[in-house]
Amino acid sequence: MRKNSIKNTRINQEVQKELSMLISRELKDPRINPMTSIVNVEVAPDLKTAKVYISVLGDEESQKNTLKGLKSAAPFLRGQLARTINLRNTPELIFVVDQSIEYGVKMSRLIDEVNHNDVTVETEENEVEE
Repeated sequence: MRKNSIKNTRINQEVQKELSMLISRELKDPRINPMTSIVNVEVAPDLKTAKVYISVLGDEESQKNTLKGLKSAAPFLRGQLARTINLRNTPELIFVVDQSIEYGVKMSRLIDEVNHNDVTVETEENEVEE
């Protein structure tokens, strides 16, 4: 099975959907931030491992605590996945913090600052001309 095959893509999407529901409904670990979302899942072609990319809204301490909580809950989540998804092998879950959403928010904020500064400079120039 190729990595980007249709079957592998469907498995990735199904695992992502199920994990999202399990994390939001089943896990009661106080270390896990309630604003945790699964950005992407990459299941290996042999179905042995799955990299789960998560995004946590909050500071770095919150991200570290959420990652620790998810790593400790990985066996439970794997068991729940085995019950809900019918696969030959249930993949071992490897959680990775994804910074792309945070990076996008930061870049958007910087663009807004530049636009605001441009408007301020144009307004000041117009006032000087008058």
